[in-house]
Order: sequence, then C-alpha cells, then structure tokens
Amino acid sequence: MPEPTVRGTSDTVTADQRHRPLTVAIAPDSFKGTVTATDAADLIAEGWRQVRDHDRLLAIPLADGGEGTVDAVAAARPDGVRHRVDELHGPDGRAVSASWLELGAGTAVIEIASVCGLPLMESLDPLGATTYGLGQLISAALDAGCRTVIVGAGGSATTDGGSGALAALGLELLDDHGRPVPPGGGGLARLATIAGTARRPEKLIMLSDVDAPLLGPTGAAAVFGPQKGADPGQIGILDANLARFAGLLGGSTDDPGMGAAGGLGHGLVTGLGAVITPGAPYLAELAGLPAALTEADLVISGEGRFDQTSLGGKVVGYVLERAAAYGVDAAIIAGQVAHRIESVPAIGLADLAGSTEAALADPVHWLRQAGARAAQLWSSAG
Repeated sequence: MPEPTVRGTSDTVTADQRHRPLTVAIAPDSFKGTVTATDAADLIAEGWRQVRDHDRLLAIPLADGGEGTVDAVAAARPDGVRHRVDELHGPDGRAVSASWLELGAGTAVIEIASVCGLPLMESLDPLGATTYGLGQLISAALDAGCRTVIVGAGGSATTDGGSGALAALGLELLDDHGRPVPPGGGGLARLATIAGTARRPEKLIMLSDVDAPLLGPTGAAAVFGPQKGADPGQIGILDANLARFAGLLGGSTDDPGMGAAGGLGHGLVTGLGAVITPGAPYLAELAGLPAALTEADLVISGEGRFDQTSLGGKVVGYVLERAAAYGVDAAIIAGQVAHRIESVPAIGLADLAGSTEAALADPVHWLRQAGARAAQLWSSAG
C-alpha cells in the first residue's frame, strides 16, 4: 500500500494546542515476545502522563490476527468470557493450555498463536508441526454452543495446510492402507484419501494480514517456511505435500490468503467454509478505533519493529491510514524503527536505550520513556 500522508506535529501544533488538554488515542499492537498490546498501551500512557498529566488518554490495544488477538478483543469487550482449555495437542505434540473468548450471541474468538505458535515449540520442526490443537480449540467452542468462530491466523509454527485442525474436527486423512497419516506438513506425503466430515461452525471468519497463495514461490512454504525452520529441501517437500493435500481436498489454491498460517487459509476455507478477512481493520473496528479517531487530536501506534512491511496490512500501517483519513496527527513507538515516514514522529526503544539488547532487557521501562518522549515532542513542537 502507498505510504499514508499524516499530519505531523512539527508544522501543525500551535502554542495554544501545546498547552490545552488533548485527547490522545494510544493504539499499539503487541511488542511480540516482550509486551502485550494492552500493557504497551498502558505503559505508553504512564510515560505520557509524566509530562502531560492533564490530557485525556484512550487506550485501544490492537492486533491483526496474530499473537495478542484474544487479549485485544477482551480489552475492547469487557463482557467477554474467557474459557481455558487444558491438555491440547501443541504444535510439537506436547500438551499445551490455551484460552478462547466467548462474546455475546454465541461467538468465539480464538488465536492460532496460543495453541500452535512458534514459542510453543521446544525446537523447530517444519515438517512435523501440526495445527491439531487449533481444531481441538474450535471443537471446545462448538461444544459450548458457539455458532460463529473467529480465528486469528498469525504466528503459527505450522505448514500443514490446516490438515491437523481438520483432523481434530473429524476429517479422516488416510494413507493408502487406510491408516491416519502422521501429523504435520511432512506427513501429507503419505496422504491417499480424505474421508468423513469435519464439524464446522455456522460462520467461520479467519483474520489474517497475509495475501499469499497456497503454493509456489510466493506461497506458504516458500515465503514463511524459513522462519519456521524449513531449509530449501524441506520447502520443496512442504510445497509438494500441500499441493497433494489441496488436490484431494479441492478448492482454489491461488486466492489471496490461502497460504496464511502455513496454508491454514486453504484448509479452513475449503474444509470449513471460512471467509478470510484482513485482521487489522476487523479488530480495530471491534476495539472502537474509528470512534476514538473522531475525538482524538493525536493517535500513537506501535509494534516490535516498524519497517516497510508494517504498511502492508499490519496494525501500525492501518492506524496510520485511518489517521490520515480522519485528519488526525500520528506518531509511532516501536522497539526498532527501520523505516521512517516524513512528518510522522517515530520513537525507537532501541534508540532510547542505546541498543536493541538493552531495550529488550527492560521493555517496560523503555516504553514508559518512549511515552514521555512522545509527550515532550508534542509539547515542544511548533
């Protein structure tokens, strides 16, 4: 997407604006692996108040479907009820626990990262990692009477096309002797027959920020396999196995998003009738970002690393886009700032701390410092 044109503080803030109470929306993503979106918003607000304690601050933690999706929705919907499920089949076969969020009208919110995420792996296993636990979590929501299921699809350790999730929901994935195939994308090499029927919700929405197709040089294995531990030979195996799976399951492999979460998009769309929706806009609407922008003088967003890819459907890019549409000033706070946009102040925790290592050692402190620095920049601009 083209870079948004957002009003910057350096040429728009008058002396009167510097001192009058402001409304500031603080709408970050999680700082993955270190601080949740909710905590990041609170810490930035604490730092801001150290400099400008008379302003009105609106904390709006966000997500795009990856890590922190359930927490972000829970923060926006205090009426939601968390349900913990133990003894789920983790991505490497070890037992894990995860929670799903029940909203009114029989709606469940689930994130794949909580049950099949990379941090849950004892060691990377690109051929064996499975989405079976996700299917178990969806089944738990169905058992509770939910008719609509929302799945956040970012942060998975898997490249099995969603085959594990479908198997957990009742689909039979059999080899040529009628035996279940081994878990993971590697096991799909033995797949000969798909039988049975998978349980499915009345409505299934998959939230994703990935437009990748299932197969080929821009597909699930080629693009995302390396971050899950796949070497070039394993990428070729996974791509061939996903093609084998798709050939038996049916459906399109080329539509945008089919390659999301290691091909989960294809499995959920073809196997369960899911609809793929961009995660950042969906969750921002749910969290009340549009309403906040009608009141805000400034919006601050953030994430672990801000770079060019942040503008392609991620939380920060979407917040900047919406800020431009509403004519609201914007600023960025990120662990690392690897890309800059003219007239949009960007504060890096690594820059404040002196190094990435120092920032990672105490992100709580440096997020407060960044919030204070943002307030100082605003107060001194003009």
